[in-house]
Amino acid sequence: MKRILLILAILLTALTCLDAQKTKQNYVIGFYNLENLFDTYDDPVKNDAEFLPDGANRWTEAKYRKKLSNMAHVIAEMAKSNKRFHTILGVSEIENRLVLEDLVCEPEIASANYQIVHYESPDRRGVDVALLYRPDQFTLLDSESIPFTFEKGVEYADTDTAYFRTRDILMVHGLLADEEFAFYVCHLPSRVGGKGGNLRSRGAQIAYEHAMKMMEKHPDIKIVVMGDMNDNPTDESMAVCLHGKEKIEDVTPTDFYSPYLSMLKAGYGSLCYQGTWSIYDLELVNYNLATAPNGGLRIQPVTNNKKKWYDGVIFKRPWLTTQEGQYAGYPFRTFSNGAFVGGYSDHYPTYIVVGK
Repeated sequence: MKRILLILAILLTALTCLDAQKTKQNYVIGFYNLENLFDTYDDPVKNDAEFLPDGANRWTEAKYRKKLSNMAHVIAEMAKSNKRFHTILGVSEIENRLVLEDLVCEPEIASANYQIVHYESPDRRGVDVALLYRPDQFTLLDSESIPFTFEKGVEYADTDTAYFRTRDILMVHGLLADEEFAFYVCHLPSRVGGKGGNLRSRGAQIAYEHAMKMMEKHPDIKIVVMGDMNDNPTDESMAVCLHGKEKIEDVTPTDFYSPYLSMLKAGYGSLCYQGTWSIYDLELVNYNLATAPNGGLRIQPVTNNKKKWYDGVIFKRPWLTTQEGQYAGYPFRTFSNGAFVGGYSDHYPTYIVVGK
């Protein structure tokens, strides 16, 4: 009799655990640089000449459709890996809203019913940032396009500030699981020509100051700053200007937790240039999301390598990686040495998971 009761107790415990697993809800929040997702139409106010049928890239409708299919496939494969689509996906290097409308209708991801938040920005290359969200999980309250401005009295070396134009920072504010969230999507100034360090620091400063004001208005708000930062998490823009900390226990209410900082030190990378791997594709979370002092959602460990857990994921797969030639081991991109090779992006996507 005691043995039967013990077996019943074990079964009841197992069923309870299964029920808890079913009701537990995690949410995937990530970022992906889509590497020049341009349509085939000439926009006279954008620098899209290379991405036209008669342009340098011979950007035909067939190539455009292949690019859309590839981007959708990556998003769908991440959903398979996570057993759910991203709730929030920030993107960069998109020409306009049209390309996102085409993307979210791709058969592999149409069931996610992604909605779009996008503003045109003054970038000289003609690319913007945007955010995709699942309306069944995230309720949009408001959004804002935050312009890049120069700080008065500060010298910006090698920069014609009167001419300089870059991507605005996108802020999206809403409710996730009845909790207040703000998401910032950034694509900070490029490193082309070896310049721009102080520009990226200025961009990070703009995002940080806006986030601090949001926290003053909404003390319990949980914030994610994401994007292609064109800097590593160890660089000044992320570690100093955005107050990115490597360890959660070091994060104060005016800091951000930077989960990819320890991953960079461990040898991870989201892109490679001249044989050096970096993590420019980041998500940083504020104190409320790192520690959940009042309960609710918080960042979760998701990557286990050699018995060490990390709180970020770099979605790297063999089919997303060049397998041979000069760039073997690098992300498999759309063009290589000027030739269309039908790949995906020069960046791997990254994401975090939040849950209770």
